[in-house]
Amino acid sequence: MKGSRTRRRHGLWNFRTAQTWASAVLLLSVGCAQLPPTNAVAVPPIPVGEARLWIYRNDGPYDAQTTPYVRLDGQVVGVSEADGAFYRDVAPGHYSITIDSPATDVNQFADVNLAAGQQTYAKILSLRCWQGGVMAEPCRDAFYVRLMAAETARTEIAHSPFYGGS
Repeated sequence: MKGSRTRRRHGLWNFRTAQTWASAVLLLSVGCAQLPPTNAVAVPPIPVGEARLWIYRNDGPYDAQTTPYVRLDGQVVGVSEADGAFYRDVAPGHYSITIDSPATDVNQFADVNLAAGQQTYAKILSLRCWQGGVMAEPCRDAFYVRLMAAETARTEIAHSPFYGGS
């Protein structure tokens, strides 16, 4: 009799453990769900009197996998995800587009003048483990911002996961 109670108790414990693990796996898989590609999202028109800045990043075998902040005039506007795209609607004007980069180099950032109704594309490039040309320096990821032609950018971001808009 005592043995059967122990088996039942262990059987119940195993069932509850299995339920807990199944719930954890479900929650993790929901958190890892794929985002829709940019070309599958209904992106609203640019609001009247504003400009739209798209920020995107491709992913390759030699690219850094970290997710640094993207900034407009020093203010965080998003996170650069490998193989991802997002946009921000902003007031017309001159903006400095920067990205937090552990390694520093020349010409890492871009400046842009945005007019009302204009759509501009900024691509984030990265180098994994860049040493600045000096072997004694520690290895750091380097990030760069490049303004891209609209046709090139639209093609590059069409199938990239869409991380939202402003």
